[in-house]
Amino acid sequence: MFELTAALIVFLFPLAYSPGPGNMFFAANGARFGFAATLPASVGYHVATLLVTLAIGFGFETTLQRSPILFQVIKWAGSAYVLYLAWKLFRAHAIDKVGEARPAGMWSGAVLLLLNPKAYVIIALMFSQFLEVAATSGEVIAVGWISSVFTLNNLVAFTVWTLVGGQIAGLFRDEAQAHLLNRVLGSVLALVALWMMFG
Repeated sequence: MFELTAALIVFLFPLAYSPGPGNMFFAANGARFGFAATLPASVGYHVATLLVTLAIGFGFETTLQRSPILFQVIKWAGSAYVLYLAWKLFRAHAIDKVGEARPAGMWSGAVLLLLNPKAYVIIALMFSQFLEVAATSGEVIAVGWISSVFTLNNLVAFTVWTLVGGQIAGLFRDEAQAHLLNRVLGSVLALVALWMMFG
C-alpha cells in the first residue's frame, strides 16, 4: 500500500499543483481575505471532493460514460460559475474594505468542486490507473484509500496556493495596488474558466 500511495502522489502532484479552477480560486480568496477566512470554502471543497471521488470510484463514472450530455452540462455550468467568480473578483475594491465583500463560504467551495469538469476527468483517470492494483485489498478499501489520498493531496496543494495568495496580498495594500491585484487575479480566473469551457 505504501508503494501505491507514493505512486499515486507522484501521479497527482502536477495535476494538483498546476493552475486550475480550484487552486486559482483559493489563491484569489487567500489574497483577498487571508488564509483563515478561506477555511470554510476549503472545507466545503474538500468534503465535496471526497464524496465525488467515492461516488466515481463506486460507479458514477459509468453514469457519466452512458450520458455524455451530463458531463457537458457540468462543464458549461462549471465554466459559467468560475467566470462569475472571476467577474466578482475583477470588480472588487481594495483588500482592506472587507465590509464590501465576503469571503467564499462552505457552499461556494462545494459548488466549485461539483461544477469542475477537470476534477471529474482527473478522478476517472486516477481510478483507471490505480484501482485495479489497489483492489487486491478489496474494492471498498481500495476506493476509500485512493479517495482519501486524493482529497488530502488536494487539501495540501490548495492550502499552499491559499498561503501564497495571502503573501501576495501583503504587497498590495493600498487602493490602486489592490485594484491591480484583483484585476490580475480575476483575469487569471477568467482564463481558467475559458480553458474549462473550450479545453
